[in-house]
Amino acid sequence: MPLPLSAPSAPRGLDALWPLCVDLTERRRRGATASAAGLPLAWSANGGYALDGEWDAESRALFALFKPLLDRQGDDARWVVGQLGQSLDGCIATHNGDSFFVNGPEGLVHVHRLRALCDAVIVGAGTACLDNPQLTTRRVAGPNPTRVVIDPNLRVPAGARVFTDGQAPTLLVCDPEHARRAAARVGADRVIAVTRSPALQGQIPLGEVVAALHGRGLDLLFVEGGGVTVSQFVRQGCLDRLHLLVAPVMIGAGHPGLQVRRADAMREALRPPARTFALGTDLLWDLDLRASPA
Repeated sequence: MPLPLSAPSAPRGLDALWPLCVDLTERRRRGATASAAGLPLAWSANGGYALDGEWDAESRALFALFKPLLDRQGDDARWVVGQLGQSLDGCIATHNGDSFFVNGPEGLVHVHRLRALCDAVIVGAGTACLDNPQLTTRRVAGPNPTRVVIDPNLRVPAGARVFTDGQAPTLLVCDPEHARRAAARVGADRVIAVTRSPALQGQIPLGEVVAALHGRGLDLLFVEGGGVTVSQFVRQGCLDRLHLLVAPVMIGAGHPGLQVRRADAMREALRPPARTFALGTDLLWDLDLRASPA
């Protein structure tokens, strides 16, 4: 009598993939050598990680999106990824600052996933003042990153949640003339004093901020916002990758989103290699800025 055929096993899904992504991140932070031993993955020095076995379509798409981050190992782990959500007409908020919410709930989950996969999350003073964010990973499983607030003139109130909630360390980047007041707020060991540059129209040289964070062992950096801060990272050439999330909504005369250098001719425009991913009704553009023609 023939034996009954066993039912085929169901493909793995997000409930298996996300813990795997977090595990790879923790291994990188510990300085472990990249390896797929004991994991449903393959690893090669040239191709990085690849899923092994049966996975559903949603998991494969998510892994493809995060693979450039997960592949960062050893000396290549020092990397900066940015994310910005905006409308079809390039706004991040209405003219009076209402931004809740431009993008859908899937975009919020994506931001929390990026926080979990990176060592530090960076915001500018405008975002910290307007949104009073926590910058934690409360929507997903995973560790909270170190929080970094770029606030040259100490505009952000001392009672902001990033300074008072104790959920993760917070570093404060400011002009040296305000370093003493900043130290009284967060402690001298958590102040990064960077002099503003006349060559950058008085902006802080973000390359120095990135170098200071790398010097503290924070390798994979996530620039979360807002539009001014992300745009400055792009303009100063300090962003390796950008996730630009576009929502099917038109705001009209709102706060502008991504602002890059002006091109006088189309041949001068930035044309980075791009991939697209659907996040609910939003469309995420994954832009490789390091491979973009000058």
